[in-house]
Amino acid sequence: MNKMTLAYIAGFLDGDGSIFFQIVKTKSLQKPFSIRGSIQFSQKRENAKILELLYQYFGVGYIRHRKTGVSDYTVVEFKELERLLLLLGPHLVLKKQHAELGLEILQRLKTQRTYEDFLGICRLVDKFGQLNYSKKRTITTKAVNSFYQNNIVPL
Repeated sequence: MNKMTLAYIAGFLDGDGSIFFQIVKTKSLQKPFSIRGSIQFSQKRENAKILELLYQYFGVGYIRHRKTGVSDYTVVEFKELERLLLLLGPHLVLKKQHAELGLEILQRLKTQRTYEDFLGICRLVDKFGQLNYSKKRTITTKAVNSFYQNNIVPL
């Protein structure tokens, strides 16, 4: 892939994009929590053509047009998140730490075997919340640990 194009896309991600990782509750009794990650580019609906170009360029993810007049191009699959973070990471400025931490989370998810491993990943996700100045985040490492201590759940 052309370095100039990747640098341009990284600049777009720095300005009008976001990288998220969060702990989410699942419906599974065997695995009541999981990690969700995404890269998202946002634009006014009338400028959504750039999002369509990104979708064509990367060949993954989806475009959503919100009622608010904003459109998003979002990638959520871990394998593709890793690929995009590796491609764009060297060109990022404002979100360089986000990309590095995201890659660490994705690597750890590949080797996670135990509850302690999962808690370690949750701690990294908590750091992500601090990078993004998240105020609404309710499921943290502390909440996960408390849930496991108060419920009989297979580990």
